[in-house]
Amino acid sequence: MHFITFEYNEELRLGVIIDEERLVDLLEIGVPFKDMPELIKRLSGNQHEHRYLRDKVGSAQVNAVRALKDVRLRAPLMPSTVLCAGSNYHAHNAEKANTPLSGIEPEFFIKTSDCVVGPHDNIVHDAHLTNKLDLETELAIVIGKPGRHIPVDQALEHVFGYTIANDVTARDRQVRKTEDGFTWYELGRGKAFDSSLPLGPVIVTQDQIPDPQMLTLRTRINGELRQQSSTRDMIWSCAELIHFFSINFTLKPGMVILTGTPAGTAWSVDSELGGKWIPADGLVAASRYALPGDVLESEIVEIGILHNQVV
Repeated sequence: MHFITFEYNEELRLGVIIDEERLVDLLEIGVPFKDMPELIKRLSGNQHEHRYLRDKVGSAQVNAVRALKDVRLRAPLMPSTVLCAGSNYHAHNAEKANTPLSGIEPEFFIKTSDCVVGPHDNIVHDAHLTNKLDLETELAIVIGKPGRHIPVDQALEHVFGYTIANDVTARDRQVRKTEDGFTWYELGRGKAFDSSLPLGPVIVTQDQIPDPQMLTLRTRINGELRQQSSTRDMIWSCAELIHFFSINFTLKPGMVILTGTPAGTAWSVDSELGGKWIPADGLVAASRYALPGDVLESEIVEIGILHNQVV
């Protein structure tokens, strides 16, 4: 199923997309989950609840069906915790300045729900924070079944579904250098700030994506194709990242894991910060970092397109 959070008559509701133009309002079919984390907790690992809900959606009456054009999509969930893995694509590692640990272990940082915006929401360009605002399409894992120290071969059993994220980054806050040329990352101020995590538009349940290492990612900025890759290029798979993060935290329903971005970032053309643009078929090299007015499309073909604009 394709789950959404939407606004209707100034009220947030949960829904299921049934085709390109319509959704079923769960409140109208007597499924009154208060928010997405509650739905995830109820459905995860419960095949009976899944079948019950699928049957209810399939038999929904006309009054429960709404046109997508008549509602406002919001971020599908406000995650309690967002665990992030940087430097997780071979091609992205090759295009940027690296630290001694890049590509050797996941670069572990955290975002919060304060960073989250939804489909068609704005990404704020704050010149007091950064003059090098960069955009990164990523696959986001939504945790369902809780667990700690999860074995790799059982990790995908803990997934509720997948959505699209954009790991908006202040590169001039992130990439730091010493006078003798040593590069290090400041992943606090460089990654976590208002509107730095667009999420959505839907959560696709894991039964619809049996292999998350076979997905196609694309980023378009003002119509130019900047990123195009497959999750096959990940250094650490989704299962390996779930295992990695579960060593630190008990993973809980509604937590989100960001899995890194492929090549094609604006960083790649920034020689001042150690970028190294590598031409690739079909990709257009960035001429600058993001500025107000830029229109962003973050696409994972098997999930959808997340639209945002920089203001």
